[in-house]
Amino acid sequence: QVQLVESGGGLVQAGGSLRLSCAASGSIFSINGMDWYRQAPGKQRELVATITSGGSTNYEDSVKGRFTISRDNAKNTVYLQMNNLKPEDTAVYYCHGRVLLKTFRESEYWGQGTQVTVSS
Repeated sequence: QVQLVESGGGLVQAGGSLRLSCAASGSIFSINGMDWYRQAPGKQRELVATITSGGSTNYEDSVKGRFTISRDNAKNTVYLQMNNLKPEDTAVYYCHGRVLLKTFRESEYWGQGTQVTVSS
């Protein structure tokens, strides 16, 4: 019913920047909160940044001041601008959304993940 498709990952040197995008499509009435998670090899998935439907944001401590989450409600898209990347940011990044469907049922969806690799 709903798909979240991420793009923008890749390989970058330490200190560099990347911008991730996550576009939602399908039977969407509206999108409530949207988040970015990441999972490094051998580690649990962790919440990186969140943004509410009203635009309020929250960040994991290690990315504060370096990452910025934003959204375009007209395009049902959320972004993650990542600056001053560090090798420890290397992970698969996942988009997550809480969607109100056209049936007025709320459900949660995940993207397929996009790899971010930061070389030292």
